[in-house]
Amino acid sequence: MPSKEQDTVSRNINEIHAMFDAELADDMFAHRMVSAAASKRPDALAIVSAQGRLSYRELDARANKLAQHFRAMGIGSEEVVALWMTRSPWLMVAALAALKAGAAYLPMDPANPRHRLLFMVSDCGAKIVVTESALAECAGHACCPVLSLDRAWREIETREAQAPQVELRPDALAYVIYTSGSTGVPKGVEITHANLANLILWHNRVFQVTNADHASHLAGLGFDASVWETWPYLASGASLHLADSETLTSPERLRCWLVENGITIGFVPTPLAERIIDTPWPEATKLRVLLTGGDTLHTRPIAGLPFTLVNNYGPTECTVVATWTAVPSRPGHAGLPPIGAPIDNAQVYIVDENLQPVPDGVAGEMFVGGANVGRGYRNHPELTAERFVANPFVPGTKLYRTGDLGRRFPDGQIAFLGRVDNQIKIRGYRIEPGEIAAAMNAHPSVSASAVMARADGADEKHLVGYVVGNGDLTRGELQGFLLDRLPDYMVPSVFVVLDSLPLTANGKVDYSALPLPTSENMLRDEPAAASSATEASLARIVSGLLHVPEVAPDDDFFLIGGHSLLGTQLIVRIHEAFGVEVPLRTLFERPTVRGLAAVIEELLIAEAKAQMTLAATVETILAEPVPSFPQAA
Repeated sequence: MPSKEQDTVSRNINEIHAMFDAELADDMFAHRMVSAAASKRPDALAIVSAQGRLSYRELDARANKLAQHFRAMGIGSEEVVALWMTRSPWLMVAALAALKAGAAYLPMDPANPRHRLLFMVSDCGAKIVVTESALAECAGHACCPVLSLDRAWREIETREAQAPQVELRPDALAYVIYTSGSTGVPKGVEITHANLANLILWHNRVFQVTNADHASHLAGLGFDASVWETWPYLASGASLHLADSETLTSPERLRCWLVENGITIGFVPTPLAERIIDTPWPEATKLRVLLTGGDTLHTRPIAGLPFTLVNNYGPTECTVVATWTAVPSRPGHAGLPPIGAPIDNAQVYIVDENLQPVPDGVAGEMFVGGANVGRGYRNHPELTAERFVANPFVPGTKLYRTGDLGRRFPDGQIAFLGRVDNQIKIRGYRIEPGEIAAAMNAHPSVSASAVMARADGADEKHLVGYVVGNGDLTRGELQGFLLDRLPDYMVPSVFVVLDSLPLTANGKVDYSALPLPTSENMLRDEPAAASSATEASLARIVSGLLHVPEVAPDDDFFLIGGHSLLGTQLIVRIHEAFGVEVPLRTLFERPTVRGLAAVIEELLIAEAKAQMTLAATVETILAEPVPSFPQAA
């Protein structure tokens, strides 16, 4: 006999499906929620961006026409529309159109290597790639038809303005998101309409989202948080504000953007959130809820902030969010913030190696069950069977095995304790070291490799690659090779050369025996000495900031462990050391020590000339005779 608790869990799991069977079933699909919002307030702003604005009437009508176009091309249920697009109103139109056509969509970040994006398109069996003219050349190598939306819109605009009549089941595919794969290749996670509806309904209930809200959209386009940033708000009739790339270059810039756009609720990846909750906000701030997640939250907000910080946890396989909690300010609260308790219609079981629940306070592996658990991995039944397992607590349902360690407190809150395996997260991205090692092993001069994350003195994680080489190999060559195959966040900043990889007794890589990077064992390019005192000083600054033993003049800041947040710190240290203001944009344009040092020297020379000119002007004025004035009578 199942327990009373198990009966409750079973009812909760089936609740979302029961809602689909109710009279208001049409409202349980994300795209139909958006259409309902459009019919209520057609002239309200739906999308706001630097590229333009769309009202709900325009968003819905354009999505209807594009959906009709998809249907005319034979695209329907269980088929995938790949979106190879930048963040823009057209991206939102295309995603909505895919759902209206009965298909699923695959969001892809065009900043990723072309080879990786082409693999995703092929692996998921996409029926079409939707792109834009600026990206059409790269996307044109896909194994399916390519639709350049801006070029084809004249034809698409002639389509019927009504949504296609499509019958969908709650377990139909809504979207596919790719994550790093332990087998050496990315894997596509399948999420259903029921999964997505559960996320939307929980989110809008808990955070009381209304059509008066202004929400932000700034997560990576291939990151599942971008799904979370989209549908709850469009389903409620709120305004969705799309951030440009420069918004994320510094916490200060992001804070200004959130305030200037009147954002009331938004998501910010953990590394950025940790910085913007550490500073005061202006009184004009309308932000009331700041959501964060994707990595371990190490700090709490300062007292007096005008918004509530909410920490979230959830694997991609569980529709973005599995647990949530509001994080109180620092006074009176010590230790890492918890990841919270399960969202609506979800359960988190913390179990031992025999899948038996552990007592409160005891560490165990976290398994997620409920209405947010996805279908599995697209076209990978063996991997699905391994990670999506039968639920022993509620027969007939599935659990997702997260591979994460957790501990439940008596109040139901859960603490995240790390990984069971060696999967890692860096800057919010989930990374399988095996995928990186597989890419390194494809290099003809690498015979064996391993990857691990190491923390520096500031607790920033960096990827370190360990290679056994069988020929001449330089860091620049290996990094360039990997950048053609992997996103930049998956390319190690440091490589260590070994004669052989250390192994355990059972023949596996002994990660505990991998040495720390030193100036003696690091893979480098041809040595080059600093050509000026400025280069030498700057190299020492970068070395200290990134916690790497040595930095050469031609080292690229972003390829040896730097990122935009560390870049802001570098700019501050340059000002302290040299007394000049270097724009952050310059770091992106000239990211090497040599290039940046040249800019610093140019600024120093310009300042010196300005000082000389000023001194000469003052000297000339002082040398002029003082005019005499007649005495008053």
